[in-house]
Amino acid sequence: MTKLGFRVLGPVAATLSTFEPVMARAADEARIDAADTAFMTIATALVLLMTLPGLALFYAGMVRKKNVLATMAQSLAATAIVSLLWFAVGYSLTFTGDGAYLGGLSRVFLTGIGLETVSPFAKTIPEMLFMAYQMTFAVITCALVGGAVADRLRFSAFTLFCVVWLFIVYIPSAHWVWGGGFLGTMGVIDFAGGTVVHINAGVAGLVAAVMIGARQGFGRENLSPFDLTLAVVGAGLLWVGWFGFNGGSALGAGSRAVFAIVATHLSACAGAIVWSLIEWIERGKPSVLGVISGAVAGLGTITPASGYVLPWHGVVIGAIAGGVCYWCCTFLKYRFKYDDSLDVFGVHGVGGIMGTLMAGVFATASLSIGPDTPNGVAGLIEGNPRQLGIQAIGVVVTIVWCVAGTWVSLKLVSLVCGLRVAEQDEREGLDLALHGESIHQ
Repeated sequence: MTKLGFRVLGPVAATLSTFEPVMARAADEARIDAADTAFMTIATALVLLMTLPGLALFYAGMVRKKNVLATMAQSLAATAIVSLLWFAVGYSLTFTGDGAYLGGLSRVFLTGIGLETVSPFAKTIPEMLFMAYQMTFAVITCALVGGAVADRLRFSAFTLFCVVWLFIVYIPSAHWVWGGGFLGTMGVIDFAGGTVVHINAGVAGLVAAVMIGARQGFGRENLSPFDLTLAVVGAGLLWVGWFGFNGGSALGAGSRAVFAIVATHLSACAGAIVWSLIEWIERGKPSVLGVISGAVAGLGTITPASGYVLPWHGVVIGAIAGGVCYWCCTFLKYRFKYDDSLDVFGVHGVGGIMGTLMAGVFATASLSIGPDTPNGVAGLIEGNPRQLGIQAIGVVVTIVWCVAGTWVSLKLVSLVCGLRVAEQDEREGLDLALHGESIHQ
């Protein structure tokens, strides 16, 4: 028996084990809890806040002035498009049915969800709230991808990409890990989205950046951010919103949510400090962009492990994230000459990979259900090599599927409309060329 990483041993454990069948039956009796519902309502709002206005401001502050509105438009479009698709069929395909690879259609257009209905994945909150919470995850994942190809992707191509990629990549992956699919059954643990959100967004961004090509002037011209004050405000909103992202993934107002929030905050702090220190040593000055980049790297990397680790683990994970993600964004990108405009792969992709693996190293109280867990009773995973191997399988499967699915998605989109804006439009700026608007002095 365990509780948040503290092991109960000896006769006490033997005594408590006799109550496990009763506890299991009680767990099967779903009952909406007011405190859990209130907490998850706030968490849902916080995760939506991460996209609007968090990510919109964060990305807008890091592009050039002529592309600020176009970059914000991507976050707005992703929110509207993905939310409607999730309501129509996305939620049903992800969280219903018992298929190993894809869910069912019993909740198409939210059919059958009443005031007292609960999901088997969240038995103490209304199913409608669980649906809305998961909707915000799908929204931000699609929105994240756009940052890798900022300054050059057609708005029409991005909107169509959101539709296609959601069904080809995100929904199957989310079902595999969280919706009763084969990766979750295998024992892969991903508390809040290391595979589903960050690896998928980062890898998709990398594939898109390579397929579409670099920005004009990449490596030769000054492509520095327009307004880092916007980016700092956006990063702050992301940081606070991440408490709902990771804390809310406990799906209830309890100690696990609090542990996840504390580990998340400490990881962000460690990531920000380590990134800044490395930059200070190498370049003589710590940049504001470096501080917020390190913080987001720490936030993304702790995500899959946040509800399974102790606070000091968050510090270690964040510190590692700050160093490795810095190297990927300042060396790896230029070594291989791929133009990931806003370092979606270097921060989210690499962070998601590391975090998913480190969840297997540091997890102290996992509620993962593995193939050798007897009678569906939650088993303890405490940094054992077998769990690390399972995590690695989850990482590899996610990457392979995302690479193939993103390539197919972009090819399908290219058949309908061009992926990249015309050369003159790129030089003029996407705000005017695509939206007929601009920011004046």
